Amino acid sequence: MTTPFTDAHARLDAHPGHRSAVVATITGSQAHIAHVGLDAAGWTALDRNTLVLARIDREEPYWAADAARELLAAGITVEIAPLVQAAMRRDWTWSEFPVPWSTWAQTRKVSEQAQTIYDDIRHGHLRIHAHAQHGHTTVAVGTYLACFGGVKSVLLHGENHLRKITGTFDSPAQALTEFERCHGAAMLIGPPEPTETERATAEARTSLSRKTGESGHAMRNPETVPAYAADAGDHNALLDQFLDTHGQWQKWRTWSDDTTHAIHEDQTLRIELAHEHPAHQTAWTVAAYETPVSDRTWALTATGTTPAPVLEGLLTHLAIIANAGAAEEGPVDEQAATTATEPLTEAGWKHTVEDGRWMRWTSPAGDAGVQFQAVTQQPGLHTWTVWAGPSLNRATWILTASPSTPGSLLADLSETLAHVTGIRQAPATGPRRKTGLGESPLSIPGLNSVPAARPTR
Repeated sequence: MTTPFTDAHARLDAHPGHRSAVVATITGSQAHIAHVGLDAAGWTALDRNTLVLARIDREEPYWAADAARELLAAGITVEIAPLVQAAMRRDWTWSEFPVPWSTWAQTRKVSEQAQTIYDDIRHGHLRIHAHAQHGHTTVAVGTYLACFGGVKSVLLHGENHLRKITGTFDSPAQALTEFERCHGAAMLIGPPEPTETERATAEARTSLSRKTGESGHAMRNPETVPAYAADAGDHNALLDQFLDTHGQWQKWRTWSDDTTHAIHEDQTLRIELAHEHPAHQTAWTVAAYETPVSDRTWALTATGTTPAPVLEGLLTHLAIIANAGAAEEGPVDEQAATTATEPLTEAGWKHTVEDGRWMRWTSPAGDAGVQFQAVTQQPGLHTWTVWAGPSLNRATWILTASPSTPGSLLADLSETLAHVTGIRQAPATGPRRKTGLGESPLSIPGLNSVPAARPTR
């Protein structure tokens, strides 16, 4: 069966102000067909050419991939930015999920039901009569309006992606009576205040710009740039998100609150994040040990200005090698270094060798580099130096790694530098930096075919 041709193009990209939301920009003489399809799939229109998918369950990449398949089936050209492609391939987990051993599909089913409840409330289908604080969460009572499937009153328990229906009644009076019996002393009339997640999601659905700062000055316009040139973002939030989504890692407190320690359950892989250091000094230290009481086998450090996409990729790979038990490798030689940096070479980074001891890869624009010192193979010293900025001596950020750092981690880091993009707050005026996003191949999990290439418009 031949795929129909539709003169419409949809580009899916990361939302500049919301970590997991996805933005669709549609063009073409039949763009309205893509607009209607995305609207029916739960996307919110900002204007006739821009729609946003923002959910409380952080599953936007999964549903964006589903929407992309539907658009492709309708003959619409779909382009997906590398950052969104990477998110589509990533499986989220929730450390606080009631049944932590559930599969990703089972967990998503629960969060999808919570999303449905949230959407019913915000669209006015489900009216909340009262709420109460129950332990560390919120409970509520409400009624589905008659025009939306018949009158049904419900008791709700939980917040965000964990909200669920715990009881149903034939009338609001019955539901309120039961709710008051259980929570009378704490009951408050009306709906609860939106959670932080709900507020952030609502903001993402209404604007692509960041909020005005406390000083009253508007934030600068965001632009899409290579990962190495992106903003640092909130490093504390990145680590918190990592711990939330990887239950095998635990946060450890020490006598000082200046540093957060995250330790894998086998205690041989550890992360430290210093909070109060100057931004250009080392903030992150990752260390691996053969046993919980042995010396370090390898270590990696990063400054406080390291871009968020670089750290996200690093943390994701740490979880992978920890779960696979692949954190131990021998020192990297020149051949292994060349293999680990293949993504850079393939992306056009310039490769040079100096004095028989330095191997360097420099980005086409000369604003980032990777350096491997072949003769530095002593424990405690770093072999790898990754940087971005005007030069290594005037770097915006620096990441270092010791000789035995796993080659797979370095290869993944190279892939991030070469192909992943991020967001940077650009000046309100002046030329915008161009990137090669449009040259990235389309890759959607579970998708077997795409429409034939169309002429460039």
